[in-house]
Amino acid sequence: MRKVTPFLWFDNKAEEAAKFYVSLFKNSKLLSPTTFQLDGQEFIAFNGGPHFTFTPAISLFVNCETQEEVDELWEKLSEGGEKGRCGWLKDKYGVSWQIIPSILGKLLYDKDPEKSKRVRDAMLQMKKIDINGLKQAYEQA
Repeated sequence: MRKVTPFLWFDNKAEEAAKFYVSLFKNSKLLSPTTFQLDGQEFIAFNGGPHFTFTPAISLFVNCETQEEVDELWEKLSEGGEKGRCGWLKDKYGVSWQIIPSILGKLLYDKDPEKSKRVRDAMLQMKKIDINGLKQAYEQA
């Protein structure tokens, strides 16, 4: 076990959530009914009752390489949940996620402040992040 492991408190669906998350990510597995790995990062899920709930103050950031990966995770994770803005969503268990293509950081932090601003403005208009839309904003003359 890593020194720091995210501990997720669920009302009563820890096992269901763990199985669901493992089904979505490559290189993931259940280690026990409530301990799981997502692409090598270990998590603990706990059935603690209704005393605490998730908030967007903590989210799981997913770095995606392709639009296909963004699309798939966005649709599957938001099903039964809530689609937000700028790549944020809440899944059916109340966990907040950021589904972000890696190119976004490169375009947002370009040396040219005008290009960066156009990319930021485009992103702020999006729910699911669209890589082609970001590139078009970046390349505008």
